[in-house]
Amino acid sequence: MTHLPDSRPSPTAARVALLASGLALAALLLTPLAALGRTFDGAPVLLHLFGSLHNFSANTDIRLPPSAPTQMLGLTSFALTLATLFGAWKRQNWFWITGLLAALTSVAAVVLLGQALGAEVARVAADDTLRRPVKVRLRSFYEGGGMNLGLFVSVLGGLVAAGAGLSARPAWWERFNRMRGLLVPVAAIALAIAVGAVLVLLVQPPINQTGAPLGLWGSWLARTDLVYFVYSTLFAPVTSLNPFLDSLKLATPLIFTGLSVAFAFRTGLFNIGAPGQLTMGAIAAMLVGVYAPASLGWLLMPLSVIAAGAGGALWGAIPGVLKARFGSSEVINTIMLNYIAAGIFVFLIGSNEFPFLGKTYSLPFKAEGYEAQSAELHEAARLPTLLDLLNVGKEGATVLSLGWLFALVAYLVARPLLRRTRQGGWLALGAALLVGLLTWRIGVPIDIAGSQLNASFLLALACVALFGTLMWRTATGYALRAVGLSPKAAEYGGISVARGTILAMTIAGMFAGLAATHYVQGGALDDYRLKQNMPVNVGFDGIAVALMGQSTPAGVVASSLLFGTIDTGGIDADLRLDAINKDIVTVLKALIVLFIAAGGFLSRRVTDPPPLNLAGPGEPNAASKLPNVGQNSRGQLGSGQGTDGIDTDPHTQDSRPSNGQQGSN
Repeated sequence: MTHLPDSRPSPTAARVALLASGLALAALLLTPLAALGRTFDGAPVLLHLFGSLHNFSANTDIRLPPSAPTQMLGLTSFALTLATLFGAWKRQNWFWITGLLAALTSVAAVVLLGQALGAEVARVAADDTLRRPVKVRLRSFYEGGGMNLGLFVSVLGGLVAAGAGLSARPAWWERFNRMRGLLVPVAAIALAIAVGAVLVLLVQPPINQTGAPLGLWGSWLARTDLVYFVYSTLFAPVTSLNPFLDSLKLATPLIFTGLSVAFAFRTGLFNIGAPGQLTMGAIAAMLVGVYAPASLGWLLMPLSVIAAGAGGALWGAIPGVLKARFGSSEVINTIMLNYIAAGIFVFLIGSNEFPFLGKTYSLPFKAEGYEAQSAELHEAARLPTLLDLLNVGKEGATVLSLGWLFALVAYLVARPLLRRTRQGGWLALGAALLVGLLTWRIGVPIDIAGSQLNASFLLALACVALFGTLMWRTATGYALRAVGLSPKAAEYGGISVARGTILAMTIAGMFAGLAATHYVQGGALDDYRLKQNMPVNVGFDGIAVALMGQSTPAGVVASSLLFGTIDTGGIDADLRLDAINKDIVTVLKALIVLFIAAGGFLSRRVTDPPPLNLAGPGEPNAASKLPNVGQNSRGQLGSGQGTDGIDTDPHTQDSRPSNGQQGSN
């Protein structure tokens, strides 16, 4: 008898859609739909779904943008979300359509509101009767408006419901299943945001500049708006070029240190020595950049970069050798080496002389003056800023080249087309470089202040590519991963565990040492020199970055950008609110690490389900038909050994015990 699988969304998918659409409906009903404007201190004019306006600012004479189109689209999204809720309850095949339409409708409402606010900003700019302070205040008010919690949750809930509905289709299930590794980081971020929201409400009173009593409903709307305002401020740098470049600047050293910790994790080691490795890399880069002969010219820059990597690699190799030779813990050794590196750092630039055995000796490393810092690097040893590299403008104009973007698109297009071609990856890379060279002079003019985002960011991306290629495309990387998964099994297979340990710690130290190029050669601290205030604690932040990024190169980059973004946004939140300061960012980071360590409180069967045993005696092989059954987190079917030690054959449908005894059919 032929078994016909149920083509409807699974009960789990339906429950996910029910939860997402239910939260979206609650947000549309119980939270502000949008803000029609907001003062610099955060006092908003809020629009509810049913058209009521709540002005919490002291400005009563400000012209508000039209809100009717936003309200109508919000009501349409509400109706579509309600239909999605009903379809998920009945497990209908079509509810993904209404969920997607609800999300798109909410996006359209956001776009229309943005256009209306932009028109008000243009009107203020063109009004010559207004004084400059008034123009600045009005422009800030309108630019502070936009979507609020109602529209945001509606977009998110619609997309989640649409994804849950599409999971009934095998092709979409395969796509979602390959993204299963994102479940723990996403759950950890969501939980951290929820706990952080409670903390925000506890320490910051609702914003009300009118002085009038709010009442129960007004107080609720003000508090929900406060939560959205804090988080939208933290993540605001991604919406503007200047703050976004600042975020990339803060993310650059995190990428290096995150790669350092992640590389060690992949090989079964725990590298807590990134601060010391960064310090030694900075010292080595300074020694070459300051004291190498100026006659070397342009060679000073690559030599300083190599010195930074070598300094970190040496400081990482020491605990690797100690572990390989004596079995000592790399955790303790790297922590101790952090203190030694800090002592060397202070010794070199803390003073011009030091006493030893009754005599006083002079040191040439500290620059003149009271501040603990080295002399400036030679001009040729400095890394250029990214704007200088990408600027193709003439006569002082800043025109950002788009050649890199065209090259990236060319690579993404050529790589799948040449996948089956011999050396297809190199051919795609060559095509991308050619397109980039041909289109390099094509650019877009930008108005931007000086940014200290330097070429160290490109070095970080090169290290990301090196990590991925070495770890997953070479025999050496295979050996290192084998040592990390099971040292005894790797040694039994002929892999030298000692050599792998030393190599892994050396490469991890190199990544951390290269982070020093951002500070010493890149001028991220406003000077091209080694300075006492170099933030070596980013080495410890690399642990959080690696954990959140699941020890993958792409994950490290994404988590570094996230941390860089909220670090930049935290400065703005500190300026705008009285009781909220940059410590909220530290709390969020700590909560994210805590919840990742707890696995996001998700079941292991959700994050990494075991292969499903195939059908029993006399039954067809259902795993070959059902899209969401019999697959592990890598998208592989559960043929082979099942969860109970039974070896199964998907072609014969019989099962044999793994001990070699013949099972019954």
